[in-house]
Amino acid sequence: MPRTISVGERRARLARRHLLHPSGRTDDVAEIADAVVALHSTDPVTVYLSALARMRHPDVTAVEAALYVERSVFRHHAMRRTLWVATPEVVRLMHAAATRRLVGPEHRRTAKLLGENGIDDPDAWLADARERVLAALHEHGPMTARSLGVEVPALTHKVVMAPGKKYSARVSAHTRVLLQLGFEGQVIRTRPTGTWINGAYTYAALDSWLPGGLGELGEREAARDLALRWLCTFGPGTAADLQWWAGWTTRTTRDALADCGAVEVAVAEGAAYVAPGDDTAVRAPGPWVALLPGLDPTTMGWKERDWYLPAACAATFDRMGNAGPTIWVDGAVVGAWDQAPDGSIRTHYCVDVPAARRAEVEGRAAEVAGWLGDVRYTVRFPSPLSTALRQQTDPAV
Repeated sequence: MPRTISVGERRARLARRHLLHPSGRTDDVAEIADAVVALHSTDPVTVYLSALARMRHPDVTAVEAALYVERSVFRHHAMRRTLWVATPEVVRLMHAAATRRLVGPEHRRTAKLLGENGIDDPDAWLADARERVLAALHEHGPMTARSLGVEVPALTHKVVMAPGKKYSARVSAHTRVLLQLGFEGQVIRTRPTGTWINGAYTYAALDSWLPGGLGELGEREAARDLALRWLCTFGPGTAADLQWWAGWTTRTTRDALADCGAVEVAVAEGAAYVAPGDDTAVRAPGPWVALLPGLDPTTMGWKERDWYLPAACAATFDRMGNAGPTIWVDGAVVGAWDQAPDGSIRTHYCVDVPAARRAEVEGRAAEVAGWLGDVRYTVRFPSPLSTALRQQTDPAV
C-alpha cells in the first residue's frame, strides 16, 4: 500500500529542497536554479528576487555574474512557452522535452503572419533572415534588436499582430524572427539593454555562448530526466501537477513517470509520485518565513495547490493562474506583498498569523527593501492583492 505523505511533510520537503529555510540558503546561483529545476524569467525581476530569497548573502551582482560572466545559468523558452533561467544541463533537457515540439507550430505561425503582411515567400524570407541574423551575431557578438535591424534591414519589416483585436499592434518582424530563433535554439537572450529589471535583451548566437549548443537528446529520454528532476524537488506531486508544469500531454506525462521509475504515494488529493528512493519521511526544518516574488517557481510549482494555498489567499493569483508576490510562513502562503512607490514593502495577511511570526515577516520585508535599494519596479503579472497594495486600496475589497 502506498505511503501517505501528510501536508506537514510536503511543506517540510518544500522548505528544505527549495532552499527556503535559512539553513539551506546558498550563494551559488546555479545551485538555486537546480533546486527548483529552473527559475521563471517571464518577468525579469522574478529571476533576481527568487534567487535573492534563497541566498545567504543576497547580491544582485552575483546573480548578474552567474548569468553573464560565469554563464552558469541562462535564459531559454521551454515548458508552457515560458521563459526560464536554468543551468546548461537543464536547458538541454527542457529544450528536448518541451521546446523542440514548439518549433514547427511557431514557424508556421510566423510564416502565416509574414504572408499576411506582404511577404510573398515567407519560408524563403525566414531562411534568409535566419542566416543573416546568425552571421551578424557571429561577427559582432551580442547585439540589440535595434542593432540587428541595421545589419539585417529585413527585420524592420512591419507586421500587424492580432489584427482586429483591441490589443492589435504594428511591430517589426524582428519580434517574431528572434523568438523563432530562440525556440530553435539558435539565439539566446543575454544582458538587458537597461538595468536588471529591464525585459529588453541583447541577443547572442547560442553556440558562441554555450559550447556544444543544446545537443541532440531524444524527446522521450529528456522527458524522463526532466520528470525525475521535478520529482526530486517538487515531489510528491500528482500526474496533473507534472503535466501542467511541463505543458505535456497526458501520454507524455504518463510515459515520463513510468520511464523515470516514479514511486506512487498518497497525498490528500489522491495518488501522487516521488522519485525512486524518496518515499522515506522528511522532518520539518524548523520555523521560517519568506517573501517570494510574482511567478516564483515554488508558488508556481503545482497545479493542485490546496496544501499550501488556503482558499482565503486565492487572490494572490490572477485570473490566468499567475502568482503575484506572496508571503510564506512554514510552507504555506499567508498573504501578499508589493513594493510601494517610496521603496518600502507593503504587506497584507489573508489568514491569522501570530504577532511573533508577523514580526519575522516584517523583518524579512525590510531585508527585501534593502536588496532593492533605489530600484523601483512594477510586477508584470500582478495579483488582485498586490495591485491593491500598490494602489493603497483596501486589499479586502
